[in-house]
Amino acid sequence: MRDEQLLRYSRHILMPEMGIEGQTRVLQSRVLIVGAGGLGCAAALYLASSGVGHLTLVDDDHVDLTNLQRQIAHTTERVGQAKVESLKQSILALNPEVSVTCIPSRADAQHLLTWVQNTDLVVDACDNFATRQWINTACLAHQKPWVSAGAISAQAQITVFDPRREDSPCYACLYPADAPPQEESCSSMGVIAPLVGMVGSIQALEALKVLAIWGQSLVGRLMMIEAREMRVSEMKFKKQSHCKACSTPTH
Repeated sequence: MRDEQLLRYSRHILMPEMGIEGQTRVLQSRVLIVGAGGLGCAAALYLASSGVGHLTLVDDDHVDLTNLQRQIAHTTERVGQAKVESLKQSILALNPEVSVTCIPSRADAQHLLTWVQNTDLVVDACDNFATRQWINTACLAHQKPWVSAGAISAQAQITVFDPRREDSPCYACLYPADAPPQEESCSSMGVIAPLVGMVGSIQALEALKVLAIWGQSLVGRLMMIEAREMRVSEMKFKKQSHCKACSTPTH
């Protein structure tokens, strides 16, 4: 690790559970972020500032004026620009050492199988059930951990899936593909701006814990935030023996 890196990441290195070894793992890691909106912006900026070596950003959307209330990596001057390119600019302004790949297209099942294969961890910052099921399938196939979250109105959920662990449930254990939850959108329900920043930051924290191998991740635990009264609760869930996604070998 170079002297400049020792200085930049010194507050991580000072932590005994992180140290130079943990920071080196982070520097060598590759993270795929699916979604460059509110969650993706916050997660990407903290992962970049923390020194993740390579970030791949996937999103087919463009910056809109309505995004700027919560998607803090984008700016007024970038309205109309591809979100992945806008987010890349903010990442490199913060930490020019990070390598960034932009994929300005919509994630689908086939592409995710390829993208996930070449990464160490996935951050789910998307906004729909189908894409999460595709991420789940790809991560199971390639034994890759991923951090999932969602936020709407004043409520949010965060958890971690890690197929490398025998006791880890998968997304379909929690939300079976044949029983999709009712989906709502921020465009119809709204969302309070700082909540997505909180949740995206937690996603980055959980990702760093997995990458650097320290602390206890949210595997098997669903963290729930109710921002109106600032209540945080937790629901434990287990791997389901009848799960159609992870009970049958996929690789």
